[in-house]
Amino acid sequence: MILIADSGASKTDWRVIAKNGQIGQFRGIGFNPNYQTSEEMANDLRQDFLLDLRDEVETIYYYGAGCSSPKNRKHVESALRSIFKHAEINVDHDMMAAARATCSDQPGIACILGTGSNSCDYDGEFIIANRPAPGYILGDEGGGAYIGRQFLQDFIHDEMPGKLKEKVIDHFQLDYQTILENVYQRPFPGRYMASFCRFISENKADPYCYMLYYNSFQDFFKKYVAKYEGYKDKPVSFVGSVAYYNSEILRSAAFDAGIKVNIIIEGPIAGLTLFHQKML
Repeated sequence: MILIADSGASKTDWRVIAKNGQIGQFRGIGFNPNYQTSEEMANDLRQDFLLDLRDEVETIYYYGAGCSSPKNRKHVESALRSIFKHAEINVDHDMMAAARATCSDQPGIACILGTGSNSCDYDGEFIIANRPAPGYILGDEGGGAYIGRQFLQDFIHDEMPGKLKEKVIDHFQLDYQTILENVYQRPFPGRYMASFCRFISENKADPYCYMLYYNSFQDFFKKYVAKYEGYKDKPVSFVGSVAYYNSEILRSAAFDAGIKVNIIIEGPIAGLTLFHQKML
């Protein structure tokens, strides 16, 4: 039996593939070794559906946020080993999940556009190039935090259309002090800024909202995708809610940048399941 996990800070999608090909699915809490110890993750892993599988699982493929460094991968492996004592455990980062889910065993460029952003050049087996992803303060072009930050800046400086600003105030009860408090005093400011993307998407018929996405996607292409060798000749795929729910704008921006879009999916777990089914 194979167990697959796609984990972020807030949730984990699990898939179980039995030897007869039958697939089971679960959703549990998320993990991030940047913020949790092995012991804390091990305690959180003691969820009933995982405990019920501990003697049947032979191989685990865990893909997670914060798993790019060997140290963090060891922390996650140690936590999983506390439950699955005899399984073969493979821990990798979310960029590899995006590559395998969208490209399978074919070469291509894989991108993540969710709260944050990331990308890689994939040869069908390995990630051969990866641009830096410095987070919501220094980067995240194309991601929700970046788009939300621009939206809030324009709100503060009266640089969005007046009618839209009135709508924002009415919808969110938003003001300058509320923004400062959430960005500078409360935890997870990146999530807060990205939370405005739903409103922006719902109003993307407004030229201002449309161009927020369009320009952010163009910034992402210039900073990341265009720096991969031969990027115009490679299929480029996307994972993440920002890409998925604004796919028509993303495709338009990509076309204008000379980029060939392959597939756009909300999350990688279905593609990962297909990828690992071949291993049975």
